[in-house]
Amino acid sequence: MSALIEFDDVTYAYPLPGGGRIAALREISLRIEEGEYVAIVGANGSGKSTLARHLNALLVPDEGRVTVAGLDTRDQAQHAAIYRTVGMVFQRPEDQIVASLVEEDVAFGAENMGLPPAEIRARVDEALEMVGLSEMRMRPPHQLSAGQQQRVALAGVLAMRPRCIVFDEATAMLDPAGRRAVREMMAELHRAGLTIIAITHFMEEALDAQRVVVLERGRVALDGPPGTVFADADTLRNLGLDLPPAARLARTLRQHFPALPAGMLTVPALVEALDALSHHDVKLPTAPTEPSPVASAPLIEVRDLGHTYMLGTPLAQRALEGVTLDVREGAAHSLLGATGSGKSTLMQHLNGLLRPQEGTVRVGEYALHDPQTDVRAVRRMVGLVFQLPETQIFEQYVGDEIAYGPRLQGLLGDSLRQRVRWAMELVGMGFNAFKDRFTFALSGGEKRKVALASILALRPSVLLLDEPTAGLDPASHRELLTHLQKLKETGMTLVLSSHQMEDVAALTGHVTVLDSGRSVLDGRVTDVFAQGEPLRALGLSTPVVTQVVEGLRARGWTLPPGLISSVALVEALSRCLNS
Repeated sequence: MSALIEFDDVTYAYPLPGGGRIAALREISLRIEEGEYVAIVGANGSGKSTLARHLNALLVPDEGRVTVAGLDTRDQAQHAAIYRTVGMVFQRPEDQIVASLVEEDVAFGAENMGLPPAEIRARVDEALEMVGLSEMRMRPPHQLSAGQQQRVALAGVLAMRPRCIVFDEATAMLDPAGRRAVREMMAELHRAGLTIIAITHFMEEALDAQRVVVLERGRVALDGPPGTVFADADTLRNLGLDLPPAARLARTLRQHFPALPAGMLTVPALVEALDALSHHDVKLPTAPTEPSPVASAPLIEVRDLGHTYMLGTPLAQRALEGVTLDVREGAAHSLLGATGSGKSTLMQHLNGLLRPQEGTVRVGEYALHDPQTDVRAVRRMVGLVFQLPETQIFEQYVGDEIAYGPRLQGLLGDSLRQRVRWAMELVGMGFNAFKDRFTFALSGGEKRKVALASILALRPSVLLLDEPTAGLDPASHRELLTHLQKLKETGMTLVLSSHQMEDVAALTGHVTVLDSGRSVLDGRVTDVFAQGEPLRALGLSTPVVTQVVEGLRARGWTLPPGLISSVALVEALSRCLNS
């Protein structure tokens, strides 16, 4: 193979207003061969997205050189050819959506290449079919969910048929079925000869690659096959990363069952290794029945909620249909559903950003279906962290952004400073290290932390979290879950929308599943995750523990229901495995 992309001692720093620079890449040398499949991982702020923008000349080095198919990215005359060679799907899809209709946006790049209309039409049809958006070709992109917008961006790149595609956290907002589809598409494109570069925080996605490059503070820390890179869990943890979920579970199980072999990275490998151990059938007790909650009026009560975007126009789109939801005070409740199922729309009804067109919504003493209700009072009670944190950040400095809400509430001086410090530390941002940082210069994951801290600083009694861990590196992900668990223990009511099933299993006790704007499943988290096939049919998945249990049951193992944690799985396996 010949090198398609080469980095030779590349250094880059972002300029700051008023002078000064923030270093992002430091003396990086890297060679990516034609036809390779490379995953690039690293903690938030490690330089992944900056490196990605050097791959197709969106940024050029301060020092060193980047060549793409032999073309120097510093030569502006070569940029058009470089853009055609390397396509990019950005972390924020709205950054590359320019047209008012989906099909027009997908056609934009191919049109700029000067292709004949018939060829453009064929490419657009093919790309929309590949990403599953053929039926939405006449929809305005701004009406789509974040995950659907990512698919539009990917289709636009596919229509240009580049030699290399860079996926910069392109699956971060997708549901499990969407992520599987994109991963399969990336593998298929790779088999067709394209060079694939995947920048991701999902360690299981890195397993698809031939090679994993780990960045730390703008430098290459590790570079090798997935089996080699993921062999040292302690080193990865020190780099702010983690093992893939199945490998993490396998490592936990090996502490209790030393006969398990090392190096298992996937669920099928773990199931096969467990099944190979000497085991026997036993009469197992059923999972203990959790006590029913004390009967009381829900803190949040939604009845027959319906909502239509652009109501009364030819572009009207039904988003919610007869939704019912109950959330009790102090509970942690998850909303699950495929991309576009209505989760974000439902959440925005819970703090008055959207008012009910049909049905009723009550939060505490506030009836949000009543036009006379003071929504400002509701929003002081209910904080919402958006799916895209950039949409709620507007101050120049991190400290000012987080202080904005409390300052409006009348907090001043040391009290304000302590509140900001508390909120920043709660999301893992050191007060002194980040308070004077420019918000525009933060990574996507860091912006998510700022958005969450700015809401926490208001001390709401209800916290709505729309995909709170999307874009976070594994270390920040773990840290945030720990902090959310502590918030739950203080009595704060949490409503979480997430595609991360491990998060749902670890943090919440009750689940409502949405499909096409309707609430179709509702119950305890253990009961809902026991319905693996129905969930998969809805475009969802189950936690890794549940997948292992399903695999073992398919091989004849007798295991009790309700296993969603590693602790419960260890206890159940201990009864089956001969010591």
